[in-house]
Amino acid sequence: MEKLRILHATMEIDPFLKISDSANFIRTLPQGLQEKGHEIRILMPRFGVINERRNRLHEVVRLSGINIRVGQEEKPLTIKVATIPNARLQVYFLDNEDYFHRKSVLIDPKNQIFHADNHERSIFFCKGVIETVKKLGWTPHIIHCHGWMTALIPLYLKTHFKDDPIFKESKIVYTVYDNEVDSPLPANFAEKARLEGTPQDLLQQYSGETYVGVSRGGIHMADFVTQGSATVHKEVEGALKLRDSQNCFATITDEQENGVDHYHELYNQILS
Repeated sequence: MEKLRILHATMEIDPFLKISDSANFIRTLPQGLQEKGHEIRILMPRFGVINERRNRLHEVVRLSGINIRVGQEEKPLTIKVATIPNARLQVYFLDNEDYFHRKSVLIDPKNQIFHADNHERSIFFCKGVIETVKKLGWTPHIIHCHGWMTALIPLYLKTHFKDDPIFKESKIVYTVYDNEVDSPLPANFAEKARLEGTPQDLLQQYSGETYVGVSRGGIHMADFVTQGSATVHKEVEGALKLRDSQNCFATITDEQENGVDHYHELYNQILS
């Protein structure tokens, strides 16, 4: 059996942050794959609700110091790391003072309103994931993107970074969950998300009145798409049906037995 290098990008993982039931499976999947002999990396945002002292996060100085452009601004990226208790899995946390130091995740607890800069936080995170992997000098066979906050990663890898030797042979899996967001998506999202070499027609795949459009873009751009929840937002169903017709779709939920085995088989199928 070939040892695979598998990257997981996610906005939540138990025990560090659980904002939906998906965090449980996103926790067990990497460990199960590691137990099968594969090499795993996990990257997520360092939201301010994650207690650094309790979870023993510490900065990885050699990886920090990158600047990430969001629109016309550049923001410094800091990388921190912690180990999942009772496992040999490390999680890399992508941090920035402007985006991730507030004591909330996606919604302002004072007024229950979706943070106005969540689109920028997603852009920062997706670009940051790619730059972190490049700085690690680690070439993943599989890049598994979990949920809408990771949806721009397939776009960037298929356009701006398509000839980068780190990612040239990587295959991208994008998983949709039942945590899609109906909040309004800013009209200038695509322009802020743009990277050199990103065609306008592909950026338009990420357009829409709400953040659900971002997820549709991820579905369109990934090599393979999975449905990780029993139900998903009705507006993404059409995009999933299209990928199903292209034999690039599977439903693998946390309720299924042997979910790790299903993904293990899927990864090898995509790479063959």
